[in-house]
Amino acid sequence: MRGTLPMLRSLWRVPVVTPFPELASVIANGGAIKTDHRARLITPDLIGVQFQIHNGNSYVPVTVTEDMVGHKLGEFAASKKWVRFKDSQKKRK
Repeated sequence: MRGTLPMLRSLWRVPVVTPFPELASVIANGGAIKTDHRARLITPDLIGVQFQIHNGNSYVPVTVTEDMVGHKLGEFAASKKWVRFKDSQKKRK
């Protein structure tokens, strides 16, 4: 039986790095980049840039910090709503 290594898939896959043509003008003007590219890898040259990431319903504002380098843009814009179920004790009474 062949052993499996955790996170092996992410090591051999090529990271998704799409170019943002308006990046230079946004850095100069201090605006935000509106994007749907949730799989885009955050690189060190994006530190301090503001993004508006689409979560399927609206655009969520995110400012890139040093801690975000190496992660993907979609990790910082939740696309699913948290569901809170009623307490079962309240149902019984």
